[in-house]
Amino acid sequence: MNAGKSAMKPVRRSRLRLFAGKRYFTWKRYWTWFIRRGNKATKHRSEALPYKAAGHSTPLLRRLRNVDMQLQYNKIANLRLAVARLDGLVISPGETFSYWQTIGKPTRRKGYLDGMVLYYGGFRSGTGGGLCQLSNLIYWMTLHTPLTVTERHRHSYDVFPDEQRTQPFGSGATCAYNYLDLQLQNNTDRTYQLKLHLDDTHLYGEWRCDDKQLYHYEVYEADHVIRLEPWGGYVRSNSIRRRVFTRSGELAGDEAVAENHALMMYSPLLHPPTELTEGR
Repeated sequence: MNAGKSAMKPVRRSRLRLFAGKRYFTWKRYWTWFIRRGNKATKHRSEALPYKAAGHSTPLLRRLRNVDMQLQYNKIANLRLAVARLDGLVISPGETFSYWQTIGKPTRRKGYLDGMVLYYGGFRSGTGGGLCQLSNLIYWMTLHTPLTVTERHRHSYDVFPDEQRTQPFGSGATCAYNYLDLQLQNNTDRTYQLKLHLDDTHLYGEWRCDDKQLYHYEVYEADHVIRLEPWGGYVRSNSIRRRVFTRSGELAGDEAVAENHALMMYSPLLHPPTELTEGR
């Protein structure tokens, strides 16, 4: 889903086109779900599998310029509802995982509130807003496992500066019901389990496994660049890669993960950010 560098100039679309496009892609996804049933992961297990494969946590609240904090408090309520649907989900060998098929449509009837939704380089409120924090967390953890990411969508806009960023730019997975999904497949011979919970300050996640990992992973950024385009805007690009290490610490591989290109919605830094890594 990565757009080419020459396709980054913003395009203004009418409200009618945006409305029609969203309905088209939503119903296209419903049709895909109907005709491609597949071997979906649906079973949950309350008891955690014995081995931790990967884990991460992210803060629930960030003070963002011009963003009403109530939207973030509402986000926490939305996350609790989504976590309840995902916590304990088991993905057996050969099974697939769909973020939106598992959570379902976030509606007011189910208790979802208005949270912050990124929208064409800005933000607005929307029912179920804030669930990208959960898809970002799951994606980041998955990059530290042998599970295969079969669908992931990047953010087309870089909305907020790097202050307090702890992961490489472009290492998240944006989501929008239901056409921007996060999907995984277990092509290993081991069973994995997703464990999630919240406390007063953070969202926590783990991938658990029924056996020890053969490898561990270091995810890092490469080829970071900020370009001033002829039309006057800045485009930020990079690639996400990961190093694969054996249990003894030997380098077993260096893999390309994703390529990112995003329109910057703020003035670029005078100095490029230092390389951020998380791994060993």
